[in-house]
Amino acid sequence: MRLAITQRVEVVASHGERRDCLDQQWATFLESLGFSMLPVPNNLDSPVDWLEALEVDGLLLTGGNDIAGLPGASNVAPERDQTETALLTAASERQMPVLGVCRGMQMMNHWLGGALEPVTGHTAVRHQLNGRPTEPGLEAFRDVNSFHDWGIPSAGLAESLVAQLHSDDGYVEAFIHKSLPWAGIMWHPEREAPFCEPDRTIVHRVFRERLCKH
Repeated sequence: MRLAITQRVEVVASHGERRDCLDQQWATFLESLGFSMLPVPNNLDSPVDWLEALEVDGLLLTGGNDIAGLPGASNVAPERDQTETALLTAASERQMPVLGVCRGMQMMNHWLGGALEPVTGHTAVRHQLNGRPTEPGLEAFRDVNSFHDWGIPSAGLAESLVAQLHSDDGYVEAFIHKSLPWAGIMWHPEREAPFCEPDRTIVHRVFRERLCKH
């Protein structure tokens, strides 16, 4: 299975460059699940044409970069926002499975009309999760890593999404789509050492078993 995976943008001032970047652990993690990974450049004229030419089966939106336009956003990458917007539009039209991780989950909610707000106490920590998820596999998550400054309040969840897990302070940490084969998680599977079996299970379900039935 061929997965398109989006990349963060890092500015290297000493070289006058804007670089697309991806944690090497993503390749290790996805390879262990039998997936082929295709990193998405953020400066394509047509991300949709790229998607079709490479015959991609699924889309994975990764972490990094705030979404441009949010009040107080930093380290923004408008070209990434444009790329992911185009990819989500195409994925919606094609009923393509999508998994959003951290910023990727935020972007999905934003694209679907939801809201984000700044959070504190969610960066470089581990915290507990609460909830009774309806989707198999998510019930295994009770303690996860956390590396984000923006969260999805319950009232800010897009209408087409269903919350599955929350943090203790009430922010949505996992969701599924009501009709599309889409899901989002706020923690980072690639940052666990060793990789966590529940993470492997949920990623497998999203892309091989279509977590959200449609």
